[in-house]
Amino acid sequence: MDLFSAQHPDFVSLAEGACWLPGFALPVMDTLWSGLQQHLSAYPPQQMMTPMGLMSVRTSSMGSWGWVGNSRGYAYSATQPGKHLPWPAIQPVILKLAEEAARRAGYPDFVPDSCLINVYAPGSKMGLHQDKDEMDFTQPIVSLSLGIPATFLFGGAKRTDKPVKIPLQHGDVVVWGGASRRFYHGVLQVKTNIHPLVGAQRINLTLRKAR
Repeated sequence: MDLFSAQHPDFVSLAEGACWLPGFALPVMDTLWSGLQQHLSAYPPQQMMTPMGLMSVRTSSMGSWGWVGNSRGYAYSATQPGKHLPWPAIQPVILKLAEEAARRAGYPDFVPDSCLINVYAPGSKMGLHQDKDEMDFTQPIVSLSLGIPATFLFGGAKRTDKPVKIPLQHGDVVVWGGASRRFYHGVLQVKTNIHPLVGAQRINLTLRKAR
């Protein structure tokens, strides 16, 4: 099957335990985008440092646990960097969307406690990596895309496994867990573009059960 034909099905299997749900978030996008704008205004995304250097994306978080990084490493934190204040709760529309996407993918008991928000300007990218800082690997990962297109790389259990290139669009959701829970994944450099709702940026929401 050609995964990237003009006529996408609403469910595309990527690997055992992983799927792509084109346009899954579109029915609630108006509410979702309105709430997300309010969040980003109140909790502006910032570039995090990692042991490899400054990230090209800017990040913010919602939920009991936010994702933070510094020159020594990265981890989940219950408080915002430098403020010692808790992150805001995951907004209800985002929480419900993540739970429904996970259920569609075969994970009926997903209740995330962390929502990482990555903001990609043109030229930003995300190298191949595993999500392995969580405590319960029976829980899947739900990734939601907004704004300009991006090519998502979904690899295998080893960094050297050749990844599949998935052309994500506004409103697409990818879910992976089970046998593919710790597969390598990343995002190619985002190309210059304009989205009529979100503007010249791509925003990715990654929901996980961190603790």
